[in-house]
Amino acid sequence: MEAKLPAIDASWALFLDRDGVINRRLPGAYVRAWEEFEWLPGAAPAIALLSRAFGWVFVVTNQQGIGKGLMGEPALDSIHRRMLAEVEAAGGRIDGIYFCPALASERPNCRKPGPAMALQARRDFPDIDFRRSLMVGDTLPDMAFGHQLGMFNVLVAAGEEGAELSIRAGKDGIRVGALIGSLAELPAVLGLHG
Repeated sequence: MEAKLPAIDASWALFLDRDGVINRRLPGAYVRAWEEFEWLPGAAPAIALLSRAFGWVFVVTNQQGIGKGLMGEPALDSIHRRMLAEVEAAGGRIDGIYFCPALASERPNCRKPGPAMALQARRDFPDIDFRRSLMVGDTLPDMAFGHQLGMFNVLVAAGEEGAELSIRAGKDGIRVGALIGSLAELPAVLGLHG
């Protein structure tokens, strides 16, 4: 898939999913402690590069492990504080982390693909324009989240899985502006260089 992404400057916001984009997703499980958090290759340096180009960088993450009682918010906060410290040590920044602890079955719900986390980010940072925002995720709900808010979507998925997800997104009327194998590839796709 040829990338269809705009030129980025400091008026743009970057929204990143966490599990599967920044850190390794644990299939059928949840990252419940820092010891279970494993950076995906090149993710922290990529965030550092991206944070120099974007005006705002956010993480938006569904965390229903809290709703299931498998972990508490203090444990999640500890994981996120360590993640932020490592991003800062790499020379980057994350301006806000928004998470939804709700179960997928709960209604109403703040989970992606619903817009609640992005709307909270805009309340906290009123200058955000979703039409000047990029959503990077590894699932169809991530892409639907970005699409319904008018963001440009970047799907992180390699090989056959990526092609299949991109096709499914298209069948659902969801625009995907670029398909990349990892977050580490995004700076180059956007023409950013260290």
